[in-house]
Amino acid sequence: MFSFRKVVAGLALLGLAGLAGAQSAAKFSGIGRDATVKELQAWDIDVRPDFKGLPPGSGSVAKGQDIWEEKCATCHGIFGDSGEFFNPIIGGVTAKDIESGHVANLIGPGYPGRTTFMKVATVSTLWDFIFRAMPWTEPKSLAPDDVYAVLAFMLNLSNIVPENFVLSDKTIRDVQSRMPNRNGMMTDHTLWPGNEFSGAKKPDTSNVACMANCAPEPKLASFLPDFARNAHGNLAEQNRLVGAQRGADTAHPERKLGETAAAPVVLTAAEVVDIEARKMNTLLQKNGCTICHGMHNKIVGPAYTDVARKYAGKVEYLQGKIKSGGVGVWGALPMPAQTLSDTDAISIAEWLAAGGPK
Repeated sequence: MFSFRKVVAGLALLGLAGLAGAQSAAKFSGIGRDATVKELQAWDIDVRPDFKGLPPGSGSVAKGQDIWEEKCATCHGIFGDSGEFFNPIIGGVTAKDIESGHVANLIGPGYPGRTTFMKVATVSTLWDFIFRAMPWTEPKSLAPDDVYAVLAFMLNLSNIVPENFVLSDKTIRDVQSRMPNRNGMMTDHTLWPGNEFSGAKKPDTSNVACMANCAPEPKLASFLPDFARNAHGNLAEQNRLVGAQRGADTAHPERKLGETAAAPVVLTAAEVVDIEARKMNTLLQKNGCTICHGMHNKIVGPAYTDVARKYAGKVEYLQGKIKSGGVGVWGALPMPAQTLSDTDAISIAEWLAAGGPK
């Protein structure tokens, strides 16, 4: 057995030596092959600001609207101005911006946020990103004509092109001259890979490391002032249990460097019940539920204790009743449909199904 191990080890060493020798050669003999033209084209899909790499094709604003409503509006809104899932794409651009090439709202304090069309300087960036990354659930599923159409619709929403415009590999250069922030990107540096914007030949900085009479190294520190430490509740209880980051335990004073954490506070059963009751009372008040329902007494609608007793364990029924409202056995005055979130409705339903007020 011992001699066999020596043979295996020797073969392994010979293999490594052979691999190292092969790697030093210009080509691997008998290993792999050169990529075909089609294979390279499948990867080489980037579109540069000088429109190198832009495939032929065209698409109208009208066609783009159809594609947008089918594949894009769910995340970005019908008019591209939704901020529900991602930052808004459309908005904040004026006719003067299109004329000057500088977006005024980027430096003005009055506009609530920055949209894509406020910031982007090159229309090629939009075409490239849509083509390679959209839709979110099916990247690279749009044909070039579809991308031209979707981008035409976005340009129309931003008042850069008219409703009857057809965007193509021929007309896209005219669009670049109307991009609202086309003059807002600095090109006076050597970070740009080519000369598309007549870029500088010299870097925009010539800093050198300080070697004599240097300033003392700054001491950086980060802390929460005592008056603000717990202003928004305990941060440690507000982080999702995902990833390595955890909020500071702001319910206690900040520990000094090297000081170990205090032993965790163990709450009594009564304290836990009290905390949960206060949380639920806050939730009920936020959604206006306590206007019509008392904890132990009827107001307009029944007391929560009565509802909990009648529908014990029926979470789904209670959730549906909370959302849809209606008239039941509690009286002739109907409960209107509620606009609270599904999360809040489920929390209240689970609380009632588990017995309600303690």
